[in-house]
Amino acid sequence: MKKVVFSIVFLLVFVSFLLADYYDGTEGLYGEELKTALYNIIKGHTTYTYADLRDYILPNTDEDPDSSNNVILIYTVRSQSKDSFGGLPGEWNREHVWAKSHGDFGTTIPCGTDAHHIRPCDVGVNSIRGNKDFDNGGTAVYGYYGDYAGNTDSDSFEPRDEVKGDVARMIMYMAVRYEGENGEPDLEMVDYIPSSPDGQPYHAKLSTLIQWHLDDTVDSFEMTRNEKIYTNWQHNRNPFIDHPEFVERIWCYSIDEPVPGISQFTASPNPFSTSTTIHFNITTRLHSATPWQAENTGTGLRYTTPRQAEIKIYNVKGQLVRELKIKNSKLKINEAVWNGKNEQGKEVKSGVYFCVVKTQNEQAVKKIIILR
Repeated sequence: MKKVVFSIVFLLVFVSFLLADYYDGTEGLYGEELKTALYNIIKGHTTYTYADLRDYILPNTDEDPDSSNNVILIYTVRSQSKDSFGGLPGEWNREHVWAKSHGDFGTTIPCGTDAHHIRPCDVGVNSIRGNKDFDNGGTAVYGYYGDYAGNTDSDSFEPRDEVKGDVARMIMYMAVRYEGENGEPDLEMVDYIPSSPDGQPYHAKLSTLIQWHLDDTVDSFEMTRNEKIYTNWQHNRNPFIDHPEFVERIWCYSIDEPVPGISQFTASPNPFSTSTTIHFNITTRLHSATPWQAENTGTGLRYTTPRQAEIKIYNVKGQLVRELKIKNSKLKINEAVWNGKNEQGKEVKSGVYFCVVKTQNEQAVKKIIILR
């Protein structure tokens, strides 16, 4: 599936506008605190039956953007007729990306019918993947029409590169959404294989999934699918599609070192009438050691500040109003002043605007209000 960088950046920014309040309360949180906050945001979603996935939901959420009569199959990324559902070779069926035996929840509501991790799949590839954990290696796997699906060995499955990040973010969603409340399983990612020999609610391999998430970034198909599930069906979202940086903030940070990302992001005064001063700080890794290796071995991560960034003001329609010049102070805090004017030097109207700070890998959005 082709990655279109410009489109993805635009979609990420636009979705951030629409969801400026959806992730309220997650600012400044890391590790288990952030995981709990996200759980409280996405739990209690609208539920459907397993048959609903076949009949209504997946034909909508996984529709081929270039052919409205087809769905896109996970792993093979093949476009196939919505009407070809079944159990025969060459047909498609429903794949639980978080294998349903890992927690023994089957097809019961809610986790067994959660659209955020259930995808259309080539029947044969679905059977080969089975309930294996995810990891690298093995021999090549092909769909019914000879389309490459990935690799497999005796205890793991490696999807093709184009969907590795998709798989990782679905597994991560499940590990946050299901925390053992109300009779639901407490799903967790672990870093060993096999993760669930006797139906334990675990899935692997954590370090591999994190790397896949970093290597295969969010694409437009994922974002559109996430939006459809939220708007049309379950009314909850996959946080790791909206905010990819949440992965590092939950699973990759070192307690003794700063966490990479945008921090101390403020606008003061807010609301304002004549001008507001925007402050933020940026940290980043100095060396190439992977975050989980540094955390597990105790070597620590080193960071430096500041890092190149851009700051832009948008209106509620997603239209660019002003790009601000950034000043780096001696305290390494980035600063910019907005005087409430657009690029043509004219005062903008009272109302809600969005301040977007973006680096190569991170993005943060703050709502600011003008009262004249």
